[in-house]
Amino acid sequence: MTIYKSIMVPVDLEHESSWEKAFPVALKMAETFAASLHVVTVEQDIRNPTVMQYFPKDYEAKLVENASKRLAELVAREMPGVEVTRHVAVGQIFREIVRAAKENDCDLIVMASHRPELVDLLIGPNAEGVTRHTTASVMIVRS
Repeated sequence: MTIYKSIMVPVDLEHESSWEKAFPVALKMAETFAASLHVVTVEQDIRNPTVMQYFPKDYEAKLVENASKRLAELVAREMPGVEVTRHVAVGQIFREIVRAAKENDCDLIVMASHRPELVDLLIGPNAEGVTRHTTASVMIVRS
């Protein structure tokens, strides 16, 4: 039997479907294995010099600050009384999820995925990227 010690749940702050079914599963897994729980959100990277010239110099810092506040509110509302470590990253979504899981020794990633749509076929779904690039176990919860 596999015992998990640290569980990560990636969320998209703009889409309730990224957490509404994943949170209960992650909470149950954390409770079952007495595992620590981490929640991560990723903001898109705009570090391209051509793009960055159109944004204020402190844009990324404000983006992270806003995401951090929204993530704290989400966790407090959806997981009251649960000890959760929150993470905000900036970059390519699946890569940042994989990096955060590795940096925090997460051995299970619980994430939502939806049925593929045309846009997913063009840019590739993040759940697939995480699954291919992490050494952690990945549990996909259909939303």
